[in-house]
Amino acid sequence: MADYITTYSKVHFTPMEPKAEEILISDIAHPLSLLTRANGHFPQFYSVGQHSIQCAREAAARGYSDRLVLACLIHDASEAYLSDITRPVKKNLPGYRSAERVLQDAIYRKFLGSLPDEKEAALIKHVDDTCLYYEFYHFAGEKLFECPGEMLSQADFSLRPFIDVEEEFTELFERYSASVRKL
Repeated sequence: MADYITTYSKVHFTPMEPKAEEILISDIAHPLSLLTRANGHFPQFYSVGQHSIQCAREAAARGYSDRLVLACLIHDASEAYLSDITRPVKKNLPGYRSAERVLQDAIYRKFLGSLPDEKEAALIKHVDDTCLYYEFYHFAGEKLFECPGEMLSQADFSLRPFIDVEEEFTELFERYSASVRKL
């Protein structure tokens, strides 16, 4: 078996040795629209793509820079190549976390021009955790932690066709990446 995956765009992509020229937004938007959050344990389908869109909306509602909004949109982009693994399992898989970091860093470098700095990374994590909290509260009635942070955007937990999620993800990416490229 080869050490590559064949992506949606038919690229032979090696997740363990990512090349910037092989990282395509279509190969991120499409699979994220089909990957389920919470490993499928929510009572209805809710995709990683929807979560990513919500994170971008939340960052925009907080008045963050276009760079940070884009970073929030693509913060789980490595999962398009590696899949989503639940946090309790992921924290016990150092090899996965290392591969995820290498790939996510390559994605950030390609689309942001550089890695998020420490302050940006903390803001991205806070948005991600806030959205995670409200997802679990909405779908499972579970409060994952005590201080979730206020949600400033309107959450959309509706069951959406994957093609709509893919298109919205791509539109948001185009809008915010155009602004980031100008910097």
